[in-house]
Amino acid sequence: MTRIDDTPTAWDERTQLTTFLDYARDTARAKCDGVSAEDARRALLPGSPLMTLSGLVNHLRWVEYYWFRVVFLGEEDQGPWTEEDPDREMRIAVDFPLATLLREYAQESARHRELVAAHALDARAERPVRDGVHVDLRWILHHLTEETARHNGHLDILRELLDGTTG
Repeated sequence: MTRIDDTPTAWDERTQLTTFLDYARDTARAKCDGVSAEDARRALLPGSPLMTLSGLVNHLRWVEYYWFRVVFLGEEDQGPWTEEDPDREMRIAVDFPLATLLREYAQESARHRELVAAHALDARAERPVRDGVHVDLRWILHHLTEETARHNGHLDILRELLDGTTG
């Protein structure tokens, strides 16, 4: 597996936050290196039929979209989920090649890097979250790092079950 560096190029808060989010993103992508299209779509956990490599990558892509574009910028939600199918981004992922999902995730990450660079860490989200709180960009970066790292654990498990790859 490719070695990914989590050492920031500078020690200011913004660089540290964005470095750790990029590290988590790169780790998610690395977990998918060399996986066949068929294996990327396989649900290996009996109690989690949507838990596939493809589903997790697509989920990470759309989670970033939601937090940066819908919550932070206040854009209209154009995500694939619906009230009837709140996990649709994971369900439909198996309809797309893993390479496409990874490319879209990388493209969205690049857009979000630009968004983060253009706003102060103290800038408040346009839309409230729990209990009407308007979180700031700093909180969103922390949250997305946590979310991506948590799902990297799922990717670890799936990859080991698929072909024994660890690390």
